[in-house]
Amino acid sequence: MTLKSKPLSEQVALITGGGTGIGRAFAGALASAGARVVIASRRREALEAAAAEINGLAGAGRVHTYAFDVRARGECEALVSHVVERFGSLDVLVNNSGLAVPETVEEMTDEGWETVLSTNLKGAMWLVRAALPVMAGREFGDIVNVSSQAGKHGYADVPSYCASKWGLLGFAEAVRDHARKTGANVRVFNLCPGLVDVENTAPGTEARPGFVHVSNMAKTLMYALSLDRNVVLEDINIYSR
Repeated sequence: MTLKSKPLSEQVALITGGGTGIGRAFAGALASAGARVVIASRRREALEAAAAEINGLAGAGRVHTYAFDVRARGECEALVSHVVERFGSLDVLVNNSGLAVPETVEEMTDEGWETVLSTNLKGAMWLVRAALPVMAGREFGDIVNVSSQAGKHGYADVPSYCASKWGLLGFAEAVRDHARKTGANVRVFNLCPGLVDVENTAPGTEARPGFVHVSNMAKTLMYALSLDRNVVLEDINIYSR
């Protein structure tokens, strides 16, 4: 069976946490390839600055902003509806919003646990639940989850973060299995980086020792999306030597 394909120049991408760091690098790469990109987070000023910079470099208004809170179900659903209504499609969803609350198991608070799980896992679930029917109905879509090596290895100082990232991988596997069983032309990729340098992000700069430069995250994303529609890279491990 021939699966529907679509050039990036005709695609619409939504990136949460898109104003800085990894999300900002993703947005720049996708916009450079001609995609229309919506970057979304709570920090409106960071979003506007990132969009202005990327659009200036691209010479076109390809990046658009949307302020929302990934921890609110209604705002997640409204974001997906906004993208589809304004741009007529949603082809790439990048679940990149994430945070960690450093607390050992003995120190863990209910507030810290809920904050991390709501941001890193529950928000991604709400966005996927809203976006998947759109993608399936249009017979095309890619879901990209930014997990972590903490989704495969436990670390004593961030147990809630580890739980959220392990959970994201399990949820992604269930979504992937659903796409297979329903015949949806929707791929699910998980990026599992080690430490990523979100401070030295300018092109040509070197990441701190032991850290991955955000440009390598963006290159990995673009490679995964460029593969034939019948090819999926399930969990992509990225870390510095």
